[in-house]
Amino acid sequence: MMKSEMAEQIQRQLCAKYNANYVPSEPHLKVGVSWNVKEGREPIHGMRIQPEGDTTGWYIWAEEYSDADDFFVPLHVAHMDEWDSKIGRYLGLAPGWRFLIAEDYEDVWFDEGLLNR
Repeated sequence: MMKSEMAEQIQRQLCAKYNANYVPSEPHLKVGVSWNVKEGREPIHGMRIQPEGDTTGWYIWAEEYSDADDFFVPLHVAHMDEWDSKIGRYLGLAPGWRFLIAEDYEDVWFDEGLLNR
């Protein structure tokens, strides 16, 4: 099985676990991610709004959220594992879903308010 097929299978399993629709995050599309994710900070938060243009709709950050203009940087999905290998499994969750992960902790939930952002 190729790496991309395995990643999709893992994402689909996670979606099934939480009864979420699967919406792929294609490798050539971008996520918005904060630099502190690359530094290994926790907890890691993720939220997915409706995709637009060449984005997945995902915004991912560690520790506290910031409204600063430069808080999120664009990163292709294909490079997400280089920043943090724990995040990829969540990228198949449909718009409206959130996750919060840390060492030995996982919370995944639907937030209907994200669909209006």
